[in-house]
Amino acid sequence: MHFTFTDALWAIGALVLVVFLYTAIKKSLAFYRLASFYKPANLIESFRHAKDNFPTHTVHKGETISALKYADEEVTLPDTYPFRGKQMSISALMDDTDTTGLLVMRNGTVLYEHYFLGEQASDRHLQFSVSKSFLSALVGIAVHDGLIGSIDEQVTKYLPEMKGTGYDGVSIRDALTMSTGIKFTEDYADLRSDVNRMSMAIGMGGSLDEFAKSLKRDREPGTYNDYISVNSHILGMILTRVTGKTLAEYLEEKLWKPMGMEQDAYYLVDGKGMEVAMGGLQVCLRDMARFGQLYLNKGRWGDKQLVPEAWVTESVTPNAPHLMPGHNNPLSSSPFGYGFQWWTPVEPHGDFTAAGIYHQFIYVDPTTGIVIAKTSSNKGFNDPKNADQKEMIITAMQAISVGLGAGEEAPAQAVAGE
Repeated sequence: MHFTFTDALWAIGALVLVVFLYTAIKKSLAFYRLASFYKPANLIESFRHAKDNFPTHTVHKGETISALKYADEEVTLPDTYPFRGKQMSISALMDDTDTTGLLVMRNGTVLYEHYFLGEQASDRHLQFSVSKSFLSALVGIAVHDGLIGSIDEQVTKYLPEMKGTGYDGVSIRDALTMSTGIKFTEDYADLRSDVNRMSMAIGMGGSLDEFAKSLKRDREPGTYNDYISVNSHILGMILTRVTGKTLAEYLEEKLWKPMGMEQDAYYLVDGKGMEVAMGGLQVCLRDMARFGQLYLNKGRWGDKQLVPEAWVTESVTPNAPHLMPGHNNPLSSSPFGYGFQWWTPVEPHGDFTAAGIYHQFIYVDPTTGIVIAKTSSNKGFNDPKNADQKEMIITAMQAISVGLGAGEEAPAQAVAGE
């Protein structure tokens, strides 16, 4: 059979068309899957079963589970919390934010544990940005172990491929405190925003490392607090580089097994097998509470100091003007205080919280010994009229802490995981 030059051109054109159509179809499917995942009617199942829809790495639990103590009698939560001059209903707030799990501990004893909307104790709920606080602990451990020299070192010392990108000139501390100056839109309601373009890259089997390299900077690092999730991915990249392990392996080795976590956890991964460090961790409610207890104990678990005490303290203590809480801070995009991937309330009293979109929380109050873990699938999260809900929830948790923190410690009765 004789092929002419024209035939060859047609063949090349057909091949290009096939590749184009394949890419278009793949992108369309990824867009559809992302839109479907975040469809309000699907949120409960999406967040509960993210592992079934996306590739993951497993964080394996150990052979021994760390027992949780339970009070003889479950407590009743306070009825109200104060918010901007009014007394508001705590139970209504929990309903309005589609709470799927709520657990309250005082000095390691479970006072209250309830599941809603079909959630079970064994469900591994998508943590979103609560994942960042787990990541922060791993960074602190790596610094303590000498794998990272100092958090004031440049990102490019560990990630030379970031030279010439927006992260050139950014320190690890800047990434920890969301002060990199990177230009990024984190609007979850806009499917064209940077954060959703990033999600699309994951859905299409792309690389978050490459996505991070594409970003530019529009502010001087270390001067303004602007919450940009890709900063946490940079921290994850550094950890995998210095440890030679995946984040799942490192979390398993340093925290999951030593703490006796009750369930395996799961980490969403991108198309190259890199964990979604900024928000891809899936954890059960009780293990969220255990992690909060670790920070209540200043990084100590039993007779082992798993996270350096000084790191815990620094992580939850805003220490620069642009990191301070307050509605009128011109150097911050948020009214909340910020440490190393941990938040403080607008009006803190030594308390702090991990927080994720759609209202996942691990709240810790050292002044009362209270730890609160909350999972949610808030269908109204992107409604502008609910913009104050994060502050409302944290304020409600402060009221719960003050209300329950004054009680006597109850003796142990039951063991979680038996």
